[in-house]
Amino acid sequence: MKYNFDKIIDRKNTNSLKYDFATECGLPADVLPLWVADMDFQTPPEVADTLVKVSQHAIFGYSETKKDYFNAVRNWFFKRFNFDIKPQWLVKTPGVVFAVSTAIRALTKENDSVLIQTPVYYPFYCSIEINERKIVKNPLVYSDGKYTIDFQDFENKIIENKVKLFILCSPHNPVGRVWTKDELTKIGDICLKHNVIIVSDEIHCDFVYKGHKHIIFGSINEKFLNNSIICTAPSKTFNLAGLQASNIFIADKIIREKFKLEIEKTGYEQLNTMGLAACRAAYENGAQWVDELNEYLSKNLDYIRNFVKTNFPKVKLVEPQGTYLVWLDFNNLVSAEEELYDIIINKAKLWVSKGTVFGTEGKRFIRINIACPLEIIKLAFEKLKVAIDK
Repeated sequence: MKYNFDKIIDRKNTNSLKYDFATECGLPADVLPLWVADMDFQTPPEVADTLVKVSQHAIFGYSETKKDYFNAVRNWFFKRFNFDIKPQWLVKTPGVVFAVSTAIRALTKENDSVLIQTPVYYPFYCSIEINERKIVKNPLVYSDGKYTIDFQDFENKIIENKVKLFILCSPHNPVGRVWTKDELTKIGDICLKHNVIIVSDEIHCDFVYKGHKHIIFGSINEKFLNNSIICTAPSKTFNLAGLQASNIFIADKIIREKFKLEIEKTGYEQLNTMGLAACRAAYENGAQWVDELNEYLSKNLDYIRNFVKTNFPKVKLVEPQGTYLVWLDFNNLVSAEEELYDIIINKAKLWVSKGTVFGTEGKRFIRINIACPLEIIKLAFEKLKVAIDK
């Protein structure tokens, strides 16, 4: 490998949300953080070098993008996903959650229904509720360690609640599903049938394991493209979340203008100067880094899979097809939420994402971020073994 993902970086005392706010969150100060979707890998050196160059210029005025930025974004999605975007489709936002919340306001009214597939990324709930819309759930079906979609319930919920907007999580966070073309087509057809616009959060699209393929929702056909907002960002892929740059693709002019008007109402105009520079550099120079990163994550996953099978026969690893997040089912090991989190947080001293933050369907599950050096993964699971054995 050209890049070293084994290097352990000390992130403490850097105002890191992941590392420096345990006590503020009511947790022991010495917990090992494996929670928020924030990697412990340094961004590619090609990106870091670009940021150094920008900083040395030492003028941080208002910035916009030109054709070279668009070309970097376009080439990335065309080469890796065969999705050919047009310049007019691109709307830049400081984040995907910002974009989801903007879409909710732009395309629905107060008390309108918005559909989500639970358990799911918890900011979806917040974005719907804070904008005074109604949450409608189409729970994923969990059986034999796998998640699927109940399409009959999906359509019934749309009809019964007069749903106006559906937020698709693709790949799905936290359960790790990479939706097939057939599944996405069924979703798209039902939504078209009932005039439901789709907001597709595809922020984890660059993390897919062997045997699976991520399909950009809008790439399936023109009808789906014109009935959707595709949300992407370099933030997860290149560990750039703090630089706040996301690329939203909206092909339909009417939907796009409504979305842009809602952004204007916030008084927001240009993106972070460093975020723009980092995004372009990442998409221009980061392909090999991402490919090697995916190989490394696969090795981390192999270790976890074998460790769980050997040491925790009552714990189920929900096999991830994508993302760098692992969803673990402890229902056969413990009967109470409090017992599970006492074992993990107070005894193993691990800071993980509680399953219930993703919905009631996450009871006695945890989500673990595996985007860190393998030595940290080994340490975490050894600590967990000691706590469970006791």
